[in-house]
Amino acid sequence: MNSHPPTPPARGVLSRRNLLRGGLAAGGLGLVAATAGCGSPLAAGLAGSQLDPGTVTFWNLFGGGDGARLQTMLDEYRQQQSRPDSLVAATFAWGNPYYTKVSLATIGDQPPDVAVAHLTRAANLAQAGLLTPITEDMLSTVGLTSADFNQKVWAAQKVNDQDWTVPLDTHPFVMFYNVDVCQKAGLLDGEGKLKPIQGVEEWEAALKAAKQATGGLGLSVANVNEFATPWRFFQTLYSQQEGATDFLSDGGTKITFNEDLTAKTLEYIQKLANDGLISKAADYAGSQTDMFTGKSAFYLQGEWEITTAQGIKDLKFGMVPVPTVFDKPAAQADSHTFVLPKMERSPEQVQRAMGFIKSMLDQSMTWAAGGHVPAYLPTLDSDEYKALEPQADYASAADVAVYDAPAWYSGSGSNFENIVGAQIGLVQQGLSSPSAAISSIRSQLQSYASTANPL
Repeated sequence: MNSHPPTPPARGVLSRRNLLRGGLAAGGLGLVAATAGCGSPLAAGLAGSQLDPGTVTFWNLFGGGDGARLQTMLDEYRQQQSRPDSLVAATFAWGNPYYTKVSLATIGDQPPDVAVAHLTRAANLAQAGLLTPITEDMLSTVGLTSADFNQKVWAAQKVNDQDWTVPLDTHPFVMFYNVDVCQKAGLLDGEGKLKPIQGVEEWEAALKAAKQATGGLGLSVANVNEFATPWRFFQTLYSQQEGATDFLSDGGTKITFNEDLTAKTLEYIQKLANDGLISKAADYAGSQTDMFTGKSAFYLQGEWEITTAQGIKDLKFGMVPVPTVFDKPAAQADSHTFVLPKMERSPEQVQRAMGFIKSMLDQSMTWAAGGHVPAYLPTLDSDEYKALEPQADYASAADVAVYDAPAWYSGSGSNFENIVGAQIGLVQQGLSSPSAAISSIRSQLQSYASTANPL
């Protein structure tokens, strides 16, 4: 698939994109109402008003602790510019609704200057011709080069050998541990840190020791009313094995997972659950509570839950990369990135947009407090970050990040994640067999693989 905008259809031919343009125009009043007060270019354009030409418009999807930290960073940018109207920021609902808004606004020629996108979702925006490529010349206008970033994430954001994003972070699947329980289980070293765990035998021995110490579980991981976590857990273990292939290829038109290895991984997850070493049925909040209250020693989730753990009174915890259970280290991950939605930009507009991004990167330590691993090397390699605990203890997981295969229906918060994660969760709960799950995954994904990219 070409990374440039497709050739416009002949007059009279109704394309999906033209249909979206029509829908955007027809629904204009509703969109203005939905964005009123946020000062977005979409709302401003449809309402006939104009923003100050020196204002940067920025869209994002951050809530909770991330949203609060971002607000601190945005306030700092405004102070740097010495005027409060230098930035208009809008926050929209996480997941598919957000990416629909970005796509519609860009197709309707009213995009923000800068937007946040998950790396795994930016690829589809780029393939659809909805992004402006990032060049070394653009980076250099604010003193950046591609060498300033973690090369794992920088390579992962490329589409058709072009750069489309400026990465802010990596957010890998990691392992939390309860210090008191692990101390009781004999799993800590002399400095009170978790002893290294390597290979199936050490992994299962640690889970058994933890189970004995808790009288309950060794490890908790969510799988009830939760689809993303089962996928992250599976993808981490699957990707640690030699022979693992991408679930999808050719832009999502082919289903290419290693079926034997998938079955082996699902069987292993089910065995751990049946043996009582990991949770058989736990929702998102329950899996946290198990570790926080000492009912399990370990808890698997994205590192962003560090703020939740820090808010638990008297909880002593640590965080490490998910142990290398099989052949090689790997951790399912995604990254938050900055993108420039497609529009005609003057050199001054490019400079302002890149200057805003540079300001955000310079504040990566603020962002890192929320758990995300900085992609910006001057922060990642700094003494200040290396002294930040427990963040520095799992930062190496970013170097073995495994990103979801690109497709119009894959990535964080996607239909792919929901389909595959649901089946993995059923296997862990003992409600489905690995073979039945694989059959269901393949049949459900096939309908998406056979459908053209709607953009």
